[in-house]
Amino acid sequence: MSQHDKSNSTTKVRLDKWLWAARFYKTRSMAKQAIEGGKVHCNGARTKSSRDIELGSVLEIRQGWDEKTVTITGLSDKRGGAAQAALLYEESAESIEKRRLHAEQRKLQRDMNPLASGRPTKQDRRKIHRFKRETNET
Repeated sequence: MSQHDKSNSTTKVRLDKWLWAARFYKTRSMAKQAIEGGKVHCNGARTKSSRDIELGSVLEIRQGWDEKTVTITGLSDKRGGAAQAALLYEESAESIEKRRLHAEQRKLQRDMNPLASGRPTKQDRRKIHRFKRETNET
């Protein structure tokens, strides 16, 4: 094992580096912005991007609509593939269920709102034109 390989098995890694290595954010600067914006909490408290994290720390990460609660199971300051990144953390069952439920609720809201479907179809436009003609004639 070379000296370079030993750096991956350190006991502490900066939070922004870990979030980047675990593929939560595309760049370290995006990870830093999320941390500074209060979207990442470590062990229930707001934190700084330079904070050293340790195995077993619990992170609450908010990305868009999703909120994830993950426990750190591995440390790395090097970005690898998605399969390798998935080994660095474990998402809690409650977090997975909560995200699934919220996604389902958002889908139902989108289905209930006819305006959220985007542009009118050709059939919708014909109905609109027919309605306008009928109201102009009376």
